Amino acid sequence: MNLAYSVEYEAFRAEVRDFLERYRGDWPRGYAGGRPNAEMLRWQRLLLEYGYAARTIPQEYGGYGAEPDALKSRIIAEEFTRAGAPGGLAGQGISMLVPTLLEVGSEEQKRRYIPPTLRGEMIWCQGYSEPGAGSDLANLQTRGVEQGGDFVINGQKIWTSTAQLADMMFCLVRTESERARHQGISYILIPMSTPGIEVRPLKTMTGASEFNEVFFTDVRVPVENVVGGRGAGWSVANATLKHERGMLGDPNAAETRLKAIIDLMQEETVDGARLMDNPVFRDQLMRLQGRVLAMKFHGLRLLTAAANGEETGLARLIVKLEGCELNHQLAAFAIDVLGELGVLYGDSPHLRAKGAWQRMYMFDLGLIIGGGTAQIQKNIIAERGLGLPREPKVAVG
Repeated sequence: MNLAYSVEYEAFRAEVRDFLERYRGDWPRGYAGGRPNAEMLRWQRLLLEYGYAARTIPQEYGGYGAEPDALKSRIIAEEFTRAGAPGGLAGQGISMLVPTLLEVGSEEQKRRYIPPTLRGEMIWCQGYSEPGAGSDLANLQTRGVEQGGDFVINGQKIWTSTAQLADMMFCLVRTESERARHQGISYILIPMSTPGIEVRPLKTMTGASEFNEVFFTDVRVPVENVVGGRGAGWSVANATLKHERGMLGDPNAAETRLKAIIDLMQEETVDGARLMDNPVFRDQLMRLQGRVLAMKFHGLRLLTAAANGEETGLARLIVKLEGCELNHQLAAFAIDVLGELGVLYGDSPHLRAKGAWQRMYMFDLGLIIGGGTAQIQKNIIAERGLGLPREPKVAVG
């Protein structure tokens, strides 16, 4: 079996390498997430122009318009990782809302929201969880009552990432109170500048405020901001969750993190010996490397299935669970090999990577919960993927 790339794909790889070398001076150096700075916005525009971001999104919506090609997608990821180049913007707008709108949004919604989102000019947050509706999302109580062509929305959301930075929110609101709980929910696009919205940051164990509480008091939003039709929010939300779980289990992120650990182990020493020369550490690294490679090739399988219009079933359901746990274990391994330096935090002069490994370790622990807990993911895999029976409900009374 010949697993070598064809001449066509090797030529494409050369194009990607040439681009990265030619525009090395344009790589954004100071962007670490949050609202994009001017450097990151310029870089994003370059990636869109050359098809290294939003590659398969139609041109009329601001994308590059290429045909799906799993190998070209893989080559782009490999070359950006090899060069240590920053990738394009991701997050809730680009990675979750955009594919949802492409799937179920109206033509007007696609043209209005997708292009500025892809350019990084419109930042989004996700309004799903509530204090009494996390894992049981269908229990949400935020309500919208129609008045004069608008929904008047009242309620509360929690664990809302980037709400303090966002221009827009895609939000689940109960608008059809007379219908069963799954059928009474609408998926609504809400400008965060609308009067009546209050955002309160929540500080996490990382020391930062990545999450927020969001309160709605008589917030008026046009009825046409509903995506997929009134009362169809549950099915639209599940389309978004599919893309969220793929984003959280992105194999490219795991591969980039693995490369950073390999570099770390080649540079750091203990008693004059490189960490890479420690056989115990090297064995642990190879075990993690094997799992990263498995995720990488699993991602290729999913890309191929999507390009062929095939249903991925169980293969798609395992991505979030495996991806989040693997990323957390990679960060834990980096801390372990650093020894006493791995427990440093804050402003220590001996801190490595500005404390990135410690932050990732704690933040990724939260991602094992966020986007559907590991336990919920296992239930989904068991019931929807393997066809196992649901756990019997305990009789009340």
